[in-house]
Amino acid sequence: MYSLLLVIIYAAFISLGLPDSLLGSAWPVMHEMLGVPVSWAGLVTMIISAGTIISSLFSDWLTRKFGAGPVTAVSVLMTAAALFGFSISSEFWMLCLWAIPYGLGAGAVDAALNNYVALHYSSRDMSWLHCFWGVGTIISPYIMSHSLMGGLGWQQGYRTVSLLQLGLTAVLFLSLSVWKKAHLSQQAAVRAVKEAAAEGTPAVESAKPLTLLQALQIRGVWLVLIAFFSYCALEQTTMLWASSFLVQSRGIDASVAARFASMFCIGITAGRFLCGFVADRMGDKRMIRLGTLVVFLGIVLVAVPVQMDQLALAGLIVIGFGCAPIYPSIIHATPDHFGRENSQAIIGIQMACAYVGTTLMPPLFGVLSSVWGIGLFAGYLFLFALLMLAASERLNYLEKKRRRR
Repeated sequence: MYSLLLVIIYAAFISLGLPDSLLGSAWPVMHEMLGVPVSWAGLVTMIISAGTIISSLFSDWLTRKFGAGPVTAVSVLMTAAALFGFSISSEFWMLCLWAIPYGLGAGAVDAALNNYVALHYSSRDMSWLHCFWGVGTIISPYIMSHSLMGGLGWQQGYRTVSLLQLGLTAVLFLSLSVWKKAHLSQQAAVRAVKEAAAEGTPAVESAKPLTLLQALQIRGVWLVLIAFFSYCALEQTTMLWASSFLVQSRGIDASVAARFASMFCIGITAGRFLCGFVADRMGDKRMIRLGTLVVFLGIVLVAVPVQMDQLALAGLIVIGFGCAPIYPSIIHATPDHFGRENSQAIIGIQMACAYVGTTLMPPLFGVLSSVWGIGLFAGYLFLFALLMLAASERLNYLEKKRRRR
């Protein structure tokens, strides 16, 4: 039963990744047809991010009230409808309108599925879960490219992904009985609280959702939020600015830079697949620590001021491999750090912090680089890696101190 459900969850995470790289792939054509500047893509992504932040913060209430299965099915349906809306949009304001259900659906399903896997599956399964998200981000540009090269237009690319999402929606609704049998009901949450209390894990004997203020008052929550925010800022800044850094600072050919910048994403996806084989043996804390140290190594390779392009290019791939275990391991460790009954609320806040980091920090680097130069790239990444390591290690220290009592 749990194996079948895990396959369904993996498919849902592929669908979660599918739309994430569509806008970037299609926008060079879309903005011309819609008659808007290139920079207006940022407005669409900001609306999507705002929706994901809101739904992430409400994910605890939604999941407790309706269950993870229905929340996932309805959320994927919302994203499918939004993508179809994109495909029939002839004005920019229409994209902005459809971006609202897109963001709301993505945030809810992200938080609900991450929490469920953190509670009921292993570190290996969590790592492979996020590997499948990467598969989705790799597939969708090929779908869009096929539509554009075949003369079908960007609309057909969005329509194809929308149909894929609708197919998954049907599977999710048909599988609701599987979710129920796998104990995704309110009664399962109550039993999880009792189990946590029996194991000596601090728990509030209540099935009521935590408010934002209550969650933030739990010892150590701010540290995990800082670590998560820092990771997402580092990842997205690398994805957005790596190619520009290689071209402007190192004089590398634009086509070569673009290819190796994309290798960063492939490094994350492949790294998460490989990490799945060792994650259970090493544990979440060691995986986070090891991943961060590999990220530092990659940043050093990027920063070395020598006329060897291979070092900087290899550094990006190394950073990708280092990033691979950090995101899934932080999420999977959340129930252990803060209690199973609190994990949905805290993971929802983590998702919100993730979207804040990915929305604000890459543009901030753009502003800073316009003043001090794009050579600031490695130092900017180093700052977030250091902040992430410090917050993570401090959280581990508090956890060890609590267990000694």
